[in-house]
Amino acid sequence: METKWLHDFIALSEQGSFSRAAEIRFVTQPAFSRRIRSLENWLGVALVCRNRYPLELTPAGEAFLEQARQLLAQIYGVRSQLRLSQQQTPGLSLITQPALAVTFFPAWLHRLRPALGEGLVRLNTGHYHEAMEQFMAGAVDFLLCFAESEGAEALQRPDVERLKVGQDRLALVTATGDDGAPRHRLDDDRPLPLLLYPKDAFLGALVQRECLPALGERAWRPVCENALGEGLKAQLLQGEGAAFLPESLVREELTSGRVVAFPEIKSCELTIELCRLGEPRSELAARFWQQSRLQAGG
Repeated sequence: METKWLHDFIALSEQGSFSRAAEIRFVTQPAFSRRIRSLENWLGVALVCRNRYPLELTPAGEAFLEQARQLLAQIYGVRSQLRLSQQQTPGLSLITQPALAVTFFPAWLHRLRPALGEGLVRLNTGHYHEAMEQFMAGAVDFLLCFAESEGAEALQRPDVERLKVGQDRLALVTATGDDGAPRHRLDDDRPLPLLLYPKDAFLGALVQRECLPALGERAWRPVCENALGEGLKAQLLQGEGAAFLPESLVREELTSGRVVAFPEIKSCELTIELCRLGEPRSELAARFWQQSRLQAGG
């Protein structure tokens, strides 16, 4: 049993469609269908009537749906209790995507620190859906994430507060050679080699949806996938290809000229949000939110 199967099944029941559920879970429909089938095989019962449209759950699926929600709540609740029991020093906790942990969080926390005093701030990282799951389960005080253009459905709840705390841009960049010229160009006869995030990663899905179409008829070919932006950056600096990366991740290299952006390709705006679920659980968490609002001008 994997917890992602439970999240998949709940998403399927809410969306009423394999294609829509796969989209919000950032996986391909075939992969999503296999995961639902794996859950059914593990349980030993069919959960979905696949020969009906619109989609319907079987009686067993209807009975299991609430159990799935309760199981997830219990799993994350127990984990949260165990973690809290081991925390001897009071503090607050956040979870964020790996890219933001490197590019945005350190300087942002430094600006907030005077108002927080010596309070302990614990930062965990997880890819988008993992981070969202932990946040919605109450395992952390705050979620720091890139915001989806239409807003994540899970965050569209009255008990979730969202605050815009930063902005970034996803730009197509390449390293330069010793002569300062770009190592890769769009006007070459050869296809542009691209270093990509996986399609099921948040930034990978964004690149597929908004960035790659901007290349138009220009030829390109994938040469490597890596879920970590720092990994893509390291490969880019070796000259292995171009990549769509947050500008903050390569800011120093852009300034020094070691990396250049493709001026003919428009960058994609990235909004950074801080989210909290319900009322703050500590005085430090309350101060953290208040100071974040002041920094954001809210």
